[in-house]
Amino acid sequence: MTALATPRAGRRVPGTAAVVAVPGAATLLALMNYCAPVSTLTETAAGLHAGPTARIWVMSSISLGLAAALLAAGSLADDHGRRRMFVIGAAALAASSVACAAAPNAPVFIAGRIGQGAASAALLATGLGIIGASFEGPRRAHATGTWGAMLGLGIALGPIAASLLTAAGGWRLWYWLAAASSLALGAAALRALPESRAAHRRGLDLPGLATMSLGIAALLAAVTWGRTGWTSPGVLGLLAASAVLLGSFAAIESRRREPMLDLGLFRRPAFLLSIAGALVTGLAVIGVMSYLATVLDVALGLTPFTASLVLAVWSGLSFLTALQARRLPARLAAGHLLAAGLLLGALGELAMLGLAPGPHWARLIPGLAVAGVGSGLANAMLARLAVESVPADRGSMGSGANNTARYTGAALGVALVGTVATGSSGGGPGAASTARALTHGTNVALLLSAIVAFLGAALAVLIRDRRPA
Repeated sequence: MTALATPRAGRRVPGTAAVVAVPGAATLLALMNYCAPVSTLTETAAGLHAGPTARIWVMSSISLGLAAALLAAGSLADDHGRRRMFVIGAAALAASSVACAAAPNAPVFIAGRIGQGAASAALLATGLGIIGASFEGPRRAHATGTWGAMLGLGIALGPIAASLLTAAGGWRLWYWLAAASSLALGAAALRALPESRAAHRRGLDLPGLATMSLGIAALLAAVTWGRTGWTSPGVLGLLAASAVLLGSFAAIESRRREPMLDLGLFRRPAFLLSIAGALVTGLAVIGVMSYLATVLDVALGLTPFTASLVLAVWSGLSFLTALQARRLPARLAAGHLLAAGLLLGALGELAMLGLAPGPHWARLIPGLAVAGVGSGLANAMLARLAVESVPADRGSMGSGANNTARYTGAALGVALVGTVATGSSGGGPGAASTARALTHGTNVALLLSAIVAFLGAALAVLIRDRRPA
């Protein structure tokens, strides 16, 4: 069986609900903000005078800041104080949200979204780290399950809230609300959260931080830009730079006495499971589900708001399942439950095959429901593994590594699904041909995503059965 890290004996276990509520609220806000443009892209692009390429960056730029900053934010939080980093993240999210709300053009808005991603990284990594440092045993499983549930709820509510606010006062209103909410969140953290940090400070790993952050940023910039042409010199140059930077990061970390990311953790089956499971979840589940909003709009004729409500079947059931995961018997291994979640996700994707412009959107509901239950189970187990697979005082680093894999996978998944869905089938002129081509390509993407999720489930079982090195 996989050996999970155990908390230090004698650690104070606070009983206040705020230790779960404040990080949970931060995760909810971060995910709502992450998904908000799904239902407001047309209005946002029009207000910013954004062309086709700028539209891609409006949708995807937050992933760049998020994935590039997660591991660094988690490591800094463990060393310098998790509450401190949480409050800094809340302040940064407020400032970057103001930049988005007041943006006069697309470049300023895109820069603000990248800043929102980096700020959200601090909230996500430190929030889960605070929970991991504050609870142990069944209470920790309950708390991490609640945190994982907020991922699904944020994905469900973000597009709906942004759409309603856009109808009430314009697309900028969401970002003003996000700024105000971030300030309230920072104030609540200062009042209610305990400060915690690692017993042993490793110090700032500047070479590791720079090579990892720039390497991830180059990779995601290449993936985003690649949607306009994968063979362009700029895309190929960014991919090459990413390979060099990430290779340098691995070399640096393997030689440092106090690395930001101890590569020896990959010999722990639970840590390997945490990273691999998060990567597969982003690649095979979040990627294709994020693209379904476009299919519902273009191919099935739904409004963005209605499409958000349909997709809320998936994300809402993800929230409910993760929230109830604490009721599962403790004897069930996290790895096996993660495998079950990925398997359900694959089955849900297979149930949605057969998309075509004609059938009613309701035929998607069974598949969305099954996939939603699977996502909720996977989210709860990944949150638990993120803090339990690392040394007890490195929970924020574990959270950062886990979420880096998740959102890097999601960015890759969205780009690859978009490429397959729009490029796997030629279409003639006219809306009908475009709809047929899009649904055919999406069926191919659903099938490929289901295969990846099946493979991820098998890998989760195999890793879980290994003995620790």
